[in-house]
Amino acid sequence: MKKVLGFSILSLLIIGLGGCAAKQVSKEASIIEIVNEKPNMKNCKFLGEIIGSQGNWFTGDFTSNKDLVVGARNELRNEAHILGANIVYIQDMKNTNKFYSLGTTNTTAIGKAYKCNY
Repeated sequence: MKKVLGFSILSLLIIGLGGCAAKQVSKEASIIEIVNEKPNMKNCKFLGEIIGSQGNWFTGDFTSNKDLVVGARNELRNEAHILGANIVYIQDMKNTNKFYSLGTTNTTAIGKAYKCNY
């Protein structure tokens, strides 16, 4: 019983700590620009709203605030790439905390994906 319990706890710990790094951006999506101002609609076509998020009730406590933000932005880029976008306009970013947490446990970014010709 001790070996099974020890193995289970170790497995959960390893799996949980794997969530500590920022989500990776794909090679193709890495060139997508994230902006804070809405693009000029004369040169851009709106492709859709996208959401990027990093962290949850378990891994958020073990992930740095920087990695939570970077992971959420990377997921935005990956989602934008799927739509064929080259620009993401970030509309909002939210951080959430558990009531018993010492810091941020999740960061979510909401954006709009555009294909722009410059």
